[in-house]
Amino acid sequence: MTYSCITFARAWLITHITRSDRGASLVEYVLLLTGIAILVIAAVTFFGGRVNDKWSETGSSLPF
Repeated sequence: MTYSCITFARAWLITHITRSDRGASLVEYVLLLTGIAILVIAAVTFFGGRVNDKWSETGSSLPF
């Protein structure tokens, strides 16, 4: 039992003392993708009606 407690304590200390910056880059990627998604949604909302009108106009002017 003492051995497992020592092993657990050692693993916990190694995990919490020697932190790396790998998690920070994941957070940065998530924030970047969230920002891009917000910009795309805003662009589609803003230009959506105009683009739909142009596609309908172009589609109705085709000769077939």
